[in-house]
Amino acid sequence: MKKQLISKFMVITFITSALIAYAATGFVSNVSWTKTKDKGELVVGFCAQYPPFEFKTEAGEFKGFDVDLANAMGKEFDIPVKFKDSEWQGLIAGMKKGDYDILITCMGKTTAREQNVNFSDVYYNLTEVIIVRKDEDGIKEKADLKGKVVGAQMATSSETVLDGLAGLVGESKKYNYTTEAFLDLKHKRIDAVVCGIAYAIVQMKKDPSFKIVGASLNSTEIVMALPKDADDLTSQINSALAKVKTKGLYKEIYDKWLNVNQ
Repeated sequence: MKKQLISKFMVITFITSALIAYAATGFVSNVSWTKTKDKGELVVGFCAQYPPFEFKTEAGEFKGFDVDLANAMGKEFDIPVKFKDSEWQGLIAGMKKGDYDILITCMGKTTAREQNVNFSDVYYNLTEVIIVRKDEDGIKEKADLKGKVVGAQMATSSETVLDGLAGLVGESKKYNYTTEAFLDLKHKRIDAVVCGIAYAIVQMKKDPSFKIVGASLNSTEIVMALPKDADDLTSQINSALAKVKTKGLYKEIYDKWLNVNQ
């Protein structure tokens, strides 16, 4: 009886190991550049709730800096780009499942993420700033956040910056989306918001009751994320990005969406 149990255990262990090896091999294969090219499209995952990088219009169209940049890179590959909108927190897990070939969604380059994904070359440096209500006179710089309630979006560079202020602020409030933080700020449920300057300017243009105060808090390198070990696809993405920059297309897209001085 004991021998039969041991034998069954060994069989199950062998099958499990084989399945894991097959899944790992298949995963890397499915995200190779050859597979993507043969498929005839580049599937981009993102969270379309962060203008001016990506958002969805009332007509249902995807717009923004990341959208235009991805399409420009797709032209370099001579293949169409397909966008898939999803929840921010599930994007990396979705890519691991094979839902997307790449994530182009204003994602910051972090050591924690780098353990799970490949990163492209840096394509933008995101500056984080402090936003308050326009009628707020007590907060003029970072030091004035002492004892205040400050909000930021979870799993973003803004959250990282806010976590770094833990010894200063009275309470850190985390949100699924920055839009929720701005809503709480407007209705005086929090005192300030930490977010990227480009997003802040978009919000201020829509609602002039907000303002930026103080100096920039940091600068985060923004990259595209690809499946771990998909090195050939990563190389192709970097090549396309470089070509878009060389041809001046990157500057055109940047000026259209992110040039805060215009």
